[in-house]
Amino acid sequence: MKCWSSVGVGLVLVASGFLALTTAGCGGAAQSTEGAATATPTQESQGGRLTASQGQTPAAGKGMAAIQQAAEAGKYLFIFFSKAEDEQSLAMRKVFDTAVQKAADRANGIMVDITDTTEKAIVEKFDLQRAPMPLVLALAPNGAITGGFPSKFEEKQLLDAFVSPATEQCMKSLQDGKLVFLCIHNATTKSNDAAIKGVNDFKADERFGHATTVIALDPTDKKEAAFLADLQVAPEITEATTVFLVPPGRPVAKYEGATEKQTLVDTLSKANTGCGPGGCGPGGCCPAK
Repeated sequence: MKCWSSVGVGLVLVASGFLALTTAGCGGAAQSTEGAATATPTQESQGGRLTASQGQTPAAGKGMAAIQQAAEAGKYLFIFFSKAEDEQSLAMRKVFDTAVQKAADRANGIMVDITDTTEKAIVEKFDLQRAPMPLVLALAPNGAITGGFPSKFEEKQLLDAFVSPATEQCMKSLQDGKLVFLCIHNATTKSNDAAIKGVNDFKADERFGHATTVIALDPTDKKEAAFLADLQVAPEITEATTVFLVPPGRPVAKYEGATEKQTLVDTLSKANTGCGPGGCGPGGCCPAK
């Protein structure tokens, strides 16, 4: 288990590549979702990418514009934040430029001076006023932060910030303060319907539905091998498996086969989510609307 934290940007790295933004509380930034739960979990965004139709409005500053441009192109964005041309910043700028050049087919790069008043929007977006500088953030096309590298970093660290599609989805939902059910199954696994039943019942509950994301993952998908290894789920599973994650990025339970709503509610209420003495759920606070 590797762990890195920064008070300034509120990042925590979990396992070998699973990173979540912790500034939002349980459901603190969650937005209501439309539509009732269905028998099969589906991806809850357009290919996991931000689009203009999702409500993102133009903002002043090249940083915010770069985020939108990268999202529309389906590319990652590496942002180099700094506030002075000191020796450390100049050295890290060289590392940054080399990494971005090598990843040019998959990522864009941009420099942002946090003292520039036109960049106020992006500085506030990531709460960088007191963050250590220089700082690089890696953003997936859907807006998830997949890497945060303060002060000193290596080229390999930046290039390792690319993650799998399911990891991107999980990170984005958790960083938005949502609860996540990762439903791992395919056409050959057993108990698929029974495994999703409790999850759908949980999501249908008005206390939790607006702040719950359901993500499907095929265990044989080779792109997700590292993510499954982090979660300690073998690709050869024969029974549908459900992993329950809560912000900032902690798996609180793993179920093989059938799930039941009350069991999921009980698990949530016992989880130490930082939402009050009783945690989230009936014994404490529900995810905020």
